Amino acid sequence: MTDISTHTPPATGDWQPPVAGSTVSATVSVPGSKSLTNRYLILAALASSGSDLRGWLRSRDTLLMVEALRRLGAVIDEDGDELHIEPIPFTGGNAPSDTAAQDPEPIAIDCGLAGTVMRFIPPLAALTGREVVLDGDEQARVRPMAVTIKSLREIGASITSTENTLPMTIHADSQLRGGHLGIDASASSQFISGLLLAAPVMPLGLELTNTADTVPSRTHVDMTIEVLRDAGVDISEPEPERWIVEPGLPRGLDVQVEPDLSNAAAFAAAAAATGGSVTIADWPAHTTQAGDGFREIAEAFGATVHLDRDGLHVQGPDRLTSVDLDLSAVGELTPVVSALAALAEGTSHLRGIGHLRGHETDRLTALTREYEAIGVDVVEHPDALTITGTAQLRPALWHTYHDHRMVMAGAILALRNDGMVIENAGTVAKTLPAFTQLWEAMLTPGA
Repeated sequence: MTDISTHTPPATGDWQPPVAGSTVSATVSVPGSKSLTNRYLILAALASSGSDLRGWLRSRDTLLMVEALRRLGAVIDEDGDELHIEPIPFTGGNAPSDTAAQDPEPIAIDCGLAGTVMRFIPPLAALTGREVVLDGDEQARVRPMAVTIKSLREIGASITSTENTLPMTIHADSQLRGGHLGIDASASSQFISGLLLAAPVMPLGLELTNTADTVPSRTHVDMTIEVLRDAGVDISEPEPERWIVEPGLPRGLDVQVEPDLSNAAAFAAAAAATGGSVTIADWPAHTTQAGDGFREIAEAFGATVHLDRDGLHVQGPDRLTSVDLDLSAVGELTPVVSALAALAEGTSHLRGIGHLRGHETDRLTALTREYEAIGVDVVEHPDALTITGTAQLRPALWHTYHDHRMVMAGAILALRNDGMVIENAGTVAKTLPAFTQLWEAMLTPGA
C-alpha cells in the first residue's frame, strides 16, 4: 500500500516528477470522491436532521463548499476523516427561517475555481432570504454561469450579474418557489445537478427538462439522482432528460464516501504507460462516478483490467495502442487519457469533449499547446483532439493553467520524459492535495 507519511510535503511550485526507470508496480489508496463529497454536503445542509459524512475528500473544492454552507447557516464540525453537519435552519414550510431573513448583512461566498460551488450554491442561496454575493478566482469569472442565472430568475430568484458570470449577487427578495423549468445544459451537467439538489426545498418542487440534444458527463446527473434517492427524496425521470422532484426535505445522512475514481485514474494510467501493474484499493463494484469509465478506456489502450474485492488491478501492455474514443460522458478523464494517447503508437481520436473549453481552462487548447512543446503532433478540433503518439518526447516546462487535471497528465508523460518539469504543481490541491506525495511514493521501490 502506498504510504505518504514519511515523504516530503506536497509540491507547491515547479515540480520535476520521477521518471519510471522500469515498470511501475504498486498498490495505491486515494481519498474520497470530490463529486460525491460536495453532493452529500449540499443534501446534508438541507436535511431534516443532522448528518455524518465519513471518508470525505479534504481538498480546496470541498473546503470551499464547507465554508459556503457554513456561511449560509449550516453547522459543520470536523473530527478526523468525519464531518458532522447540522442543516441550514429552514422552517417546516421549506421557507427561510425568520432569524436568517432578518439579518441585514450580505453573505460573501468564495467559489474559488470550483464548478460545483459556483453552480450548486446559488439555488441554496436564493432559498435563504439573505443577500448573498458570490465570487471566485480570476479564471472563475469566465466560466459559464448564464444557464444558472437565467434558470434561477425564471423560478423566482432576483440576481444581479453584469456579464452573466461571477461575481453575482442573489438578493434577499428572492422567492425560489420551483415549478416547471427548461434549460439548455449542453455546456455542463452541473447546471442540472445544482437545480435538482436544491429542488426538495422549493415549495413547489421542480419539473426540470434539458432542452439540449445531449448533456455532457451524464454520469454526474446519474450520481445526483442516486444521492437524492439515498436521502429519501422523491425524484423520477419519466422520460429522458426530464426530471420531477417532489418537495420535502431530505433525511439526514450517514455515509462513507467512495474513493475518487477520476483522481485514481492517473495512478492506474501509470501502469498502462509503463507496462506495469497498479492496484487501486477499494474501487467500488457499483458506482455512478464518471471515473469508473477508465476501466474500459484502459482496455482500449491494450491494458488488462480486473476488479475484485481488493480493488482494481491494471496491468499495462508492452506497447500502448492508439484509440478512437467518445469521451462526452467522461470528459474529466480527457487530460489523463490524452497523455496515454501521446505515448501510444499511431494516431488517436478523442471526441465529444468540446464542453471542456469551459472548465478550469480551455483544456483542448491548453493540451494542444503543451503537447506541441514536448514534440507530440496534435490537431485541435472544436470538440475533439487528434493525437499522434511518439516515443521521442522533448523535456520542457509543462504549464498547468491552474488546472489540477493538467498536473496529472504531466506526471504521466514525465514517466517517459526525463527532465520534464511541471509548473505550479500545487494547483492539484483543488481535488487531491497529496497527489505529488502519492505519485512519488508509487514510484518508490517496494511501495
